[in-house]
Amino acid sequence: MSWSPFAGAVPIGPGVRMDSLANMSQDAQRTYVVNTYGCQMNEHDSERIAGLLEADGLVRAESESDADVVVLNTCCIRENADNKLYGNLGHLKTWKAKKDGRQIVVSGCLAQKDQELVAQRAGHVDVVMGTHNVHRAAELLEAAKSSEVPITEILEAAVIDDHAMFPSALPVRREQSYNSWVTIQIGCDNNCAFCIVPAVRGEEISRPYADIVGEVQQLAADGVTEVTLLGQNVNSYGRDLQLAERQGGNAEAKLRPLFSNLLRDVGAVPGIRRVRYTSPHPKDMRPDTFAAMAETDAVCEHLHYPLQSGSDRVLALMHRGYTAERYLERLDQARAAIVDLAVSTDIIVGFPGETDDDFERTLEVAAAAEYDYAYTFLFSPREGTEAADMADDFVDAAVAHERFERLRIVVERSAVAKHEARVGRTEEVLVEGPSKKDPSVTSGRTRQNKLVHFEAPHPMRVGSYATVEVTHAAPHHLLGRFVEQIADAQHKLRIPVASL
Repeated sequence: MSWSPFAGAVPIGPGVRMDSLANMSQDAQRTYVVNTYGCQMNEHDSERIAGLLEADGLVRAESESDADVVVLNTCCIRENADNKLYGNLGHLKTWKAKKDGRQIVVSGCLAQKDQELVAQRAGHVDVVMGTHNVHRAAELLEAAKSSEVPITEILEAAVIDDHAMFPSALPVRREQSYNSWVTIQIGCDNNCAFCIVPAVRGEEISRPYADIVGEVQQLAADGVTEVTLLGQNVNSYGRDLQLAERQGGNAEAKLRPLFSNLLRDVGAVPGIRRVRYTSPHPKDMRPDTFAAMAETDAVCEHLHYPLQSGSDRVLALMHRGYTAERYLERLDQARAAIVDLAVSTDIIVGFPGETDDDFERTLEVAAAAEYDYAYTFLFSPREGTEAADMADDFVDAAVAHERFERLRIVVERSAVAKHEARVGRTEEVLVEGPSKKDPSVTSGRTRQNKLVHFEAPHPMRVGSYATVEVTHAAPHHLLGRFVEQIADAQHKLRIPVASL
């Protein structure tokens, strides 16, 4: 994960404490790097870990070779995640031996699941902390300085106070300053057979409504114009809050959808131009959410709508809680309610027991859904999930790869068609910076979450808004012609801070 190009940068403005700056000057040589694996939730956790370390006086290093502290924020969703971790830890053993005082932290989902194993296999690690320990990062790192063995602390959500539970409540060093993740919920109450998340993230817990809106208001005051609401099952937000209210003695409390209200209120915050959210669950998708998306100008016309499989039999084995027919019905409702809606999805190929007929159903649903893009995955068993125990039904690797390629063709066909339909249109884009392949080309993203490359007539600050006429369509991006800049970036620049 990359951060700002300015080492040791801190935001200058209201809320920057002088004692924090003094701390930084006293410990100016102590530096850190955070390497992140996995989903947006992990990325958001890493931003908070970095914020806590900087609040404790550390400054960001440009590379591991320049760092005194390396944090590996791990994921356990994908196959071989543990092999990648231990390979990196092997390399870091040599790195640590080259300089006194260097420290290694292993955090995140894999640490939560395999805390004892990590300490056993890599005794040179200083701290092993789980998904609910983000708020303890600096304290554990300090405690490890005087410990001869790895400090392992894995907390359960039930023992953490509400403030520390949500990463968004902690100091932050955002990767970008013009947009921000906002955690609205942690954990998951679903039992999808392929997913390890409930085991490593815990039960579903919603953040207090007013805290979320308050954070977005503060972000807007800092110049952030785009926010993404994060949750493992984001559209079930608030269900636990209302159940708790009933159990607390309020028999009149009604179970009502809160996520749609949250979309409206976040979208109404002055200064916020774009609101996104991820990831919803189809079984909890409701018409009121579509209405809120359609009626709230700031909410982007993009829906990430995970299918996973088009076969009802496989969906039942996965415990997904919906059928292909219901999935497509809700998708039709969304498109009817929201003008110019772009739709993306997740699909797993080769789930245990998937037959040729099951896969044909997936192809049919993918074709009918006409996705703008899709994240497609070959099934990989994760220890601790129900699907990992279905070894007798694992699909042959060659068969799974052949199916994967067939699905890719279907998805790309609809993606190209969707992109070609946009040629000639003028799109609003949020400038993300120079293209990774050609620094002379500017890249931006539309409200439909489509990447657009164009030549700007002058350097444009990241976070600016422009209109671009689409001139060419490719499967994974668009090309365009700059029309005009319509808004300047509002966020404060990070500047390097010299020792005092």
